Amino acid sequence: MKTNYDVIVVGGGHAGCEAAAAAATMGSSTLLVTMNMQTIGQMSCNPAMGGIAKGQIIREIDALGGLSGIVTDKTMIQFRMLNMSKGPAMWSPRAQNDRWRFSEEWRLQLEKVEKLDFFQDMCTGLVVKDGKVKGIKTSLGVVFLAQSVVLTNGTFLNGLIHIGDKSFGGGRAGEKASRGITEDLNALGFISGRMKTGTPPRIDGRSLDFSKFEEQKGDLFPGKFSYSNTETLKNQMSCWIAYTSPEVHDILRTGFDKSPMFNGTIKGTGPRYCPSIEDKIERFADRDRHQLFIEPEGWNTVEMYINGFSTSLPFDVQVSALKSIKGFEHVKLFRPGYAIEYDYFPPTQLNHTLETKIVEGLFLAGQINGTTGYEEAACQGLIAGINAHQKSSGKEAFVLNRDEAYIGVLIDDLVSKGTDEPYRMFTSRAEFRLSLRQDNADLRLTQKGYTLGLASKERIDQVLARESELERLHKGCLSTKVIPNVINDLLFQRGEAPISVQTSLDKLLLRPGLTNTDCRNLLENNKMVMSDLSFTTLITSIRYAGYIKREQENVLKQKSLEGLLIPDGFNFERVEGLSNEAKIKLGAQLPKSVGHASRISGVSPSDVNVLLVYMGR
Repeated sequence: MKTNYDVIVVGGGHAGCEAAAAAATMGSSTLLVTMNMQTIGQMSCNPAMGGIAKGQIIREIDALGGLSGIVTDKTMIQFRMLNMSKGPAMWSPRAQNDRWRFSEEWRLQLEKVEKLDFFQDMCTGLVVKDGKVKGIKTSLGVVFLAQSVVLTNGTFLNGLIHIGDKSFGGGRAGEKASRGITEDLNALGFISGRMKTGTPPRIDGRSLDFSKFEEQKGDLFPGKFSYSNTETLKNQMSCWIAYTSPEVHDILRTGFDKSPMFNGTIKGTGPRYCPSIEDKIERFADRDRHQLFIEPEGWNTVEMYINGFSTSLPFDVQVSALKSIKGFEHVKLFRPGYAIEYDYFPPTQLNHTLETKIVEGLFLAGQINGTTGYEEAACQGLIAGINAHQKSSGKEAFVLNRDEAYIGVLIDDLVSKGTDEPYRMFTSRAEFRLSLRQDNADLRLTQKGYTLGLASKERIDQVLARESELERLHKGCLSTKVIPNVINDLLFQRGEAPISVQTSLDKLLLRPGLTNTDCRNLLENNKMVMSDLSFTTLITSIRYAGYIKREQENVLKQKSLEGLLIPDGFNFERVEGLSNEAKIKLGAQLPKSVGHASRISGVSPSDVNVLLVYMGR
């Protein structure tokens, strides 16, 4: 059996799958080591992909040549575009998925990758020599050697599951925790911490009364995630909305004395933006109800996921509280909710490539870096896999900047600022979000993926064709004139001032009173037929041209700081005028540029100015 590889990926979750697929597709002989081959690509929590800002990340992964978008499209049971009442920078695709088929499809996709091998075992440690990673050790005593290793251990590192006053080791329900890696990394000088996450109960849908819930259907014309030729969803399953009540909250409070969250049993920090139900009723005591989403787990199962009811309260309290919710009076549980604590490594110990600063050739991706969410994990895995290949091949590192992708924002936030709570992506974290939309990820990133050898020739041909189409459409909007008697009735209906002379299409499309449907009809009436995707890109580029131009000016200002490199070994202590906090933070993280330094927590604008003066600017 082969025991020597270019790249080894440890962990078969979302980060590990993307990392292994990327490295192998780009040409590295790659080994994926996982504790259970049957749970590759497992959706550990809710059966959904995308959402606010997360949908943009999946589109970016797909544009680069990753697989999460394709797997999502092939296993989708419902699609919704969120935030459509807001501006296009906020539009975010979200899908409900068939949990079983999602995991199966990931396995099938990975088995098609020619240079990818698999091995089922627990990784218990690393082989490191002279500051460089050389391979891994497994519980069977097998040693696999490699030039690059990617750790994507999720919640498994010394994982501890809590249900009420019961605690036991585990990486997730029914699976054992991983031992040995934390201890190896600590011995090498890495700092580790503890985080906490949780998951709701899983319910037998046959025991629910759906007549008491609000139905939430998918979009009438569902979209998809991948820019490739995956099929559009034809049939959809509904989700359902229920609500807690003061009675439910009172029942939940009876278990607070046994709650590991409140009695000190759990030491790790939980996700601020996805709190447990007990945390919600404690923090928002003035609210008499909280929304719950009942989400089907797949086409051919009765299992339901109760989104919004994450909990680690005792089992009997969970059951009593659920039975007090309208429609849940006769509820049957498949398994209770639980909390899980696990080890993570503060990501300020990484470079922007996700390679560690302490051990050369070692990369970390996913929840091991303090993030939460499938999408955040998957994009880190993709970048780590790309750079593990680049490292083992002696090629240039690949980094996405904040102005290029949400992925770049996420990694820069982690590396520059660190995190002491599970990090989740939001559109508000991206200062250039009007340019980083869900509709244009292929235009931004596919050329990069193709140059790397990750995106296919077919993909780049599609992008070039779309660029050509958009250029033609934009020229058509500038040159096509509309006469008053064709458009004035519509303008009057929409409360817009009429036109008195022929007016170009691009000027009319700026009218705020015209709906997207109005604009689409106006274009098609002038023989400009296009896909929904290209329409969104076109109308956004016209309506938001001024704002996008302003963003690009800010990008240039930021890049001027990125271009001011800080020499290796630079001594920040000798710079007079820097605050003591800045000296400590800069000395610990050793930023590569003034731009990077400016984004480190604790470094103020005045500290940046001091650096600029010191460096002759």
